[in-house]
Amino acid sequence: MARVVRTEESRRAGRLSAALLRILGVAAVYWGAGELGLLKQVTFGEAVVTPLWPPTGIALAALLRLGPGVWPGVTLGALAFVRTLGPLNTADIGIVAGNTLAPLCALLMLRKVAFRTQLDRLRDGVALVFLGALGGMLVSATVGTASLLLGGRLPADAWWPTWSAWWAGDAMGVLVVTPLLLILPRYRPPWNTRRWPEAVALVVVAAVVTPVAVTSPLSMLYLIFPVLIWAALRFELAGSAPYVLFASVLAISEATDSVGAFEGHTLVERMISLQVLNGSAALTSLLLAAIVTEQANVRLKIQEACDELAAVVWRLAPKEPGTGPVAGRAPDPAAGQAPGRAPERPRPGTTPGRSGPEGRRSGAEGNGEEDGPCP
Repeated sequence: MARVVRTEESRRAGRLSAALLRILGVAAVYWGAGELGLLKQVTFGEAVVTPLWPPTGIALAALLRLGPGVWPGVTLGALAFVRTLGPLNTADIGIVAGNTLAPLCALLMLRKVAFRTQLDRLRDGVALVFLGALGGMLVSATVGTASLLLGGRLPADAWWPTWSAWWAGDAMGVLVVTPLLLILPRYRPPWNTRRWPEAVALVVVAAVVTPVAVTSPLSMLYLIFPVLIWAALRFELAGSAPYVLFASVLAISEATDSVGAFEGHTLVERMISLQVLNGSAALTSLLLAAIVTEQANVRLKIQEACDELAAVVWRLAPKEPGTGPVAGRAPDPAAGQAPGRAPERPRPGTTPGRSGPEGRRSGAEGNGEEDGPCP
């Protein structure tokens, strides 16, 4: 009995240690992302805001992946980051509270609509945009700006530009960073080397076109969208999410330095143009990739239904004497054999000896095309 009690206590201690490590890990990543976010910043009075605030995306992704129990890590990370900026005061406590409540509120709203972290449905992309980013980040922007105003660190006439920049930066953090963190743990590179030349070509085009579009004074920012659409259509979110982050970082660097396509504009004009660009790119990436993934899943389900129906038909079909299967053996629909018929040769693009969605999926990945819903 004593051994059972010790075993249970050791298991409980192990769970507590794992939970503590997750909390500390979230806090460390949050603080580090905050330091990176401050490399490009905008100042309104004593308020420091960024066009892209990665910690909000990291916080929401951590809550979605690890559960709401890691929220103390968000608080600790926000507190450590604010502490590096100067001595703590009442306004800073309000900012930390807002940064903790915003991803928690976003998590609750996403759970209400049965959000799936796979982002394989259009409704999941829409929910992340409007509930996770645009809706949830209203909390951090409102609480943070109000704390600065009540603490005397923000003049009243700077309320609106500070709030809008704060909200846009937090929302962009969710739109740009969260999808990338949700898709990376599940991504597996394609083993079929036929897709590699296209992937390399996409990387080369992105590396050439994106800097030209962002740094050119001719306002060619929207050249990034053909590349983005290519990435989303052919590689889904695993291709489009990293590209959105890459393009956003380049655009933010140019906008805060007032060079390239943002040269000669006021701060407000630059921030508006930047957030419209980043928001449009993130929205396009999420929704287009979700549509492509959802359609692929529907095709696979239809194919599975066709295979099951074919198996039922083969079992129920009347068998003529001398043409049926070998005595004592049932036909194997999964192997593509019908009663009284020789085994069929594998279709081009499918794996020999495999049928159903797995074999057709392999062929689709090899040729870059999808088979039809039924044989």
